[in-house]
Formats: sequence, C-alpha cells, structure tokens
Amino acid sequence: MKTIKAMMGSLILASSCSAVSAETPRTAFVHLFEWQWDDVAAECENVLGPKGFSAVQVSPPQKSINAGEWWARYQPVSYQIEGRSGSRAQFASMVNRCKAAGVDIYVDAVINHMAAWDRNFPEVPYGPNDFHNCTSDIDYGNAWSIQNCDLVGLNDLKTESDYVQQKIADYLNDLTSLGVAGFRIDAAKHMPAADINAIKNRLTGNPYIFQEVIGAGGEPVKPTDYNWIGDVTEFNFTNTLGHYFKLRGPLREISNIGTWSDWLPSEDAVVFVANHDNQRQNTDNTITHKDGNNANNMAHVFMLGWPYGYPKVM
Repeated sequence: MKTIKAMMGSLILASSCSAVSAETPRTAFVHLFEWQWDDVAAECENVLGPKGFSAVQVSPPQKSINAGEWWARYQPVSYQIEGRSGSRAQFASMVNRCKAAGVDIYVDAVINHMAAWDRNFPEVPYGPNDFHNCTSDIDYGNAWSIQNCDLVGLNDLKTESDYVQQKIADYLNDLTSLGVAGFRIDAAKHMPAADINAIKNRLTGNPYIFQEVIGAGGEPVKPTDYNWIGDVTEFNFTNTLGHYFKLRGPLREISNIGTWSDWLPSEDAVVFVANHDNQRQNTDNTITHKDGNNANNMAHVFMLGWPYGYPKVM
C-alpha cells in the first residue's frame, strides 16, 4: 500500500491541489448493480446526494427471464417495468426520491436483443420478422457479423426496422416519462450507429446517452464510430488501470493517460475502474475489491482525480 500511495502522489497532485468549493461539483456517477429500487432511493438521500454524485446507473428494469443469475437481467422478454429490483411503482418512487436529492437516474437499456428464446415475444409483441436470422457465432473481424448475428444466442433485433425502432423508443420514452434522465445503451457495438441514432431521434426530451462499445485492436467496429451520437465507454481506461494498479508496470508511465492514440476524446468518454462484466469475467486484468495493496480504492482515487472522461464508480 505504501508503494502505491507513494507512486501515486505526484500523479494526482496537479488535479487535487485546487481548493474544494463549498458546493461539491457533480462530476461523477455511481453504478449500483442489482440494487433494489427502494435501496437505491435511500442511498440517493443518505449518501449520494450529500456527497455530490451526479447520477446512478441502475440495472435493467425491464421484464426478463425468470432466473437468479445476474446475467438474466440482460435477457429481456418484454418492455414492462417489473423484475427482482421492484415494481413499476417502486421504480417511479426511486426516480422521484433521487431527483429530489439532486441525483439523476441512468437506466441500463437492453435494446440490441431479446432473450435466447425462439424469436417470439408476444408481450411486446415481436415475431420472427423483427429479428435478424443469423444464429452462427459472431466473427469479430466482420462488421456485418458483429451487428447482425446473435450475441451468445440472444435473439438479435432488426434495429433497422421502423417498427422495432419505435417499440424501443416507446420503452425509453416510458422511462423518460417517469423522470429517467439518461441511458446506458447495452451492447451498442452490436448495432449500427445509424440505427441507434434513428432510435435517439424518436426520443422525447434530451436524455443523456452513453454507449457500451468494447474496442479491440484490428476489429472493424470501433468506439469512435459512435461518439457522434453520445458518450462511449472507454475500455482502454479500465484495461490500463488494471495493468498498472496490479503493479505490472511503473505508475509514472500513465502520467499522460487519456492522450494516447485511438483513445476517445475526454469529453466523449465514460471511464471506470471495473464494470459488472469485467469484474466477474476478466479479474486477472481488472482491479476489483479482491486485489490487495488497497489497489481498488487507490485506482478509484486516481480515476476521480485525473481529468479524463466522465467517471463511474462501481
């Protein structure tokens, strides 16, 4: 711990030397993964509002398959607001209570696909003609395959369809009508940017949008394909912090993090130490609470103190 603290000192000094204003600026948000709506509301009132957080990202509120695993929330079966975090009424109450505490709600919107069923979802309704028909494994070297084939068996929606776009927009507009201020677009990489923009153009108001796009070297679909629509997740940041805060290289080497080639501009990037996926599936390269040397806390301190992107605390 002493080693990490000593190495960090010179890095964060420049961004922390200014005096804190009497009113804490709201420049970071938090992800309360799998929390109950009533508990999120209480957290807004008791912690997040007083501490100056701008918003909460909540888990997908739409009706999903009946299973206990965390990933079940990413297998929707309709756009009804119901599930294990609480009822529609509890969700609406949470949004209002958080807003009264000065904290916005961002919904994790699963709109690329439906559950791994048989392309028939009568509660929407969606039928076979509302889905792409590629069920083979995705070829990540081929843009068409990335954006038209089922992601691990999840039924891939035909997001170029006017009907599908309107159904998705109706769902998002329903959430906006309850006071939701923004959306994380799950699996945005698996939809053409033009489709997401077409859905955005059907939305009421001007909700904040950030899109999950996991960039990888050599792939044809890139994060910079999407930042003209809204903010984009910068996975280079979480991967880089994982490497250095696990002490696999000297921390001085990240003194210009965020300025490297192929990174998103700061004003377009959402950054995080870990998210709900990689803290479960890529722990060898991701900083989590299980790392020693107080690395998780110190990585978050660095992220919050470093002037790059819109930081999200897991």
